[in-house]
Amino acid sequence: MKTRDSGMPDEAYWETFFDPAAVLTTLGLDRVAGPVVDVGAGYGTFSIAMAGMTHHPVIAIDIEPSLVEALAARAAGLPHVEARLHDVTGVGLGVEHGSADVVLLFNLLHCEDPVALLRAARTALRPSGRVGIIHWRSDVPTPRGPALAIRPLPENCVAWAMAAGLTVSVPPLVLPPYHFGLVATRLA
Repeated sequence: MKTRDSGMPDEAYWETFFDPAAVLTTLGLDRVAGPVVDVGAGYGTFSIAMAGMTHHPVIAIDIEPSLVEALAARAAGLPHVEARLHDVTGVGLGVEHGSADVVLLFNLLHCEDPVALLRAARTALRPSGRVGIIHWRSDVPTPRGPALAIRPLPENCVAWAMAAGLTVSVPPLVLPPYHFGLVATRLA
């Protein structure tokens, strides 16, 4: 799924925007009880960090062949990381329904249909599974990110998660310097 205003800067620059382990820990996503699916994984910034926090499978999905190849090379030596070329548009996340403990939707909800993407994530989750959401803030200047006109606000993400049948379990938090994040849970 290509989103509006998608595209990745070079990897070294991209990596300066995050402290992936701190983001995952702050959101409580550093503790998992099953497979993790990272949608739009890009260079594997969060997939690789997650792999260092769990022995469970980490399935890193992206639509760009060059990014999937780079991620696979970066994950060499991490047998529980699988880089997959997959387009989630209309077909879901490409994992067995109800199998994932965590789905990461990081910097993706500026897509054309965020509720559909969240529903696909919900379908992939087991009961009590969680969706981690982060996105670029719009209340501070940021060096990247989608146009402000399509950049979601935290309250948009909460409403979309609820419309997808999820319950917000970690309310929106600021993830300095450029992001906010929240977690939604599939209760049943």
